[in-house]
Amino acid sequence: MNKSKILNHEQIQQKIVRIAYQIVENNIEEKSLYFVGVEPRGSILCDRLATEVNKINSAKIESGTIKLDKDHPLEKDVQCSLDLTETKNKTIILIDDVLNTGKALIYAANHLLQSEPKSIQTVTLIDRRHRLFPIRADYVGLTLATTLQEHISVEFGDEDIAWLK
Repeated sequence: MNKSKILNHEQIQQKIVRIAYQIVENNIEEKSLYFVGVEPRGSILCDRLATEVNKINSAKIESGTIKLDKDHPLEKDVQCSLDLTETKNKTIILIDDVLNTGKALIYAANHLLQSEPKSIQTVTLIDRRHRLFPIRADYVGLTLATTLQEHISVEFGDEDIAWLK
């Protein structure tokens, strides 16, 4: 299978830093922010964003994860590591690595809405724009037009990389 590198380690880090600044600029009045990463790779991106936001802002950052079956979200309970009672009237930043159809983000957002947050903002490293559900990313590292047959894979590790397959 042919694959093309679309983002290297340095480019991914630059996008994370830029998104962190955008989050701070748009939430400058907030005393606390709740970052929630969609398992598995959204949680890695969540941790990295939280680290960058902490470098440039004094707001208290609470980080957590949300786990759901992305293919069959209603068959299993959604699990969130945060105590959602603490997020009432707070801003939640919902994070995933790739936004494709929007299914994972909309089901995750639906779960988070149970706590009656002040707002939910969404972050994705790569937005493919193949929406089947009415959700968008507020903060995007890269928007990429792909065919439905192509797949984007983000690998986080010592050398972060994003592939188009």
